[in-house]
Order: sequence, then structure tokens, then C-alpha cells
Amino acid sequence: MVQITYRIVEHDGGWAYKLGDTYSETYPNHDAARAAAVAAAREQKVPDEDSLIEYADTTGRWVTERADGHDRPEAEVEG
Repeated sequence: MVQITYRIVEHDGGWAYKLGDTYSETYPNHDAARAAAVAAAREQKVPDEDSLIEYADTTGRWVTERADGHDRPEAEVEG
């Protein structure tokens, strides 16, 4: 199972949560950013329907594959 971690960081004059290199919107304080990250982590655990997804791989080639809606990551929040 995949493990993902949302990190609470100072960002753009306030606070945000970050996953990899992607930031959330900016929140006025740490507690608000943490609450939003906890909500996002909780949403990651909700199963969905199987569906076809498309994405570009590292060479720029488009790939189509079936995504299992029940294969959800373990999500946690740090900070």
C-alpha cells in the first residue's frame, strides 16, 4: 500500500499543507492548515468506483489505465 504524508508548512504569508511539491491554498494559521490537511487525508481513504485514467509518463507519452477505486493510500499529516 502506498503511504502519503501531508506536511504543514509556512507558505505565501500564511500556512499550507504540502504533498510532494504541491501546496494547498494558503490558510491564515497553522491550525486551519492542519485541519484542512486532516480533512484531505481522510478523503484519500474513501473508496471510489473503478475508472479509466489518463496521464503523461516521464517521456511525455500518454498512458490509459484502469484505476482500482478501492486501492487507496495510507495518508498521514505531519506538523
